[in-house]
Amino acid sequence: MAHPAQLGLQDAASPVMEELLHFHDHALMIVFLISTLVLYIIVAMVSTKLTNKYILDSQEIEIIWTILPAVILIMIALPSLRILYLMDEINDPHITIKAMGHQWYWSYEYTDYEDLGFDSYMIPTQDLTPGQFRLLEADHRMVVPLDSPIRVLVSAEDVLHSWAVPALGVKMDAVPGRLNQTAFVTSRPGVFYGQCSEICGANHSFMPIVVEVVPLEHFENWSSFMLQDA
Repeated sequence: MAHPAQLGLQDAASPVMEELLHFHDHALMIVFLISTLVLYIIVAMVSTKLTNKYILDSQEIEIIWTILPAVILIMIALPSLRILYLMDEINDPHITIKAMGHQWYWSYEYTDYEDLGFDSYMIPTQDLTPGQFRLLEADHRMVVPLDSPIRVLVSAEDVLHSWAVPALGVKMDAVPGRLNQTAFVTSRPGVFYGQCSEICGANHSFMPIVVEVVPLEHFENWSSFMLQDA
């Protein structure tokens, strides 16, 4: 998860997020090179009194500075389109989970099980135990198995919400009357935090998302316990 004074993005917990991190570094390097070149030209133009007639009127330079930006845009667009298609790809999900946004909590329903669903509320600050995070902990976590394709169906019951977990590279709007879907595959076990990313009212800041990734055996034990408890 994020920590104070962090400059970069969160560590990736899914293959798609790793691709997004690589694309971020790729685009940032291009921006850095362009900024350096522009700064150099500005300093050179301001600090020197010499002029060059081939720069003042040169068809070759005009051709270069017309074609070069197009090449740079293609270098950015191709990896971006590839990642967009990867994020939209849903291949044979092992589990489908329906996430419903409410004012102001999330409810989860494991549609592959007959009666497995629960509401997830934020734990109030006064009820936190040592080691838990304020405004990020929920009383019920969304538990998923490791290395399994997970499909999440996202909708809302009242107003617009957005189901987002940065470490997984997932963000999907929850729209009343509309069923959106997204998918992810986790690459390491752990607990990953997110928050509603669409302003949804007075308690918008108080509906966290907690995804716990566990080995398949632990997930089966958890699901059996939840079904017995229901």
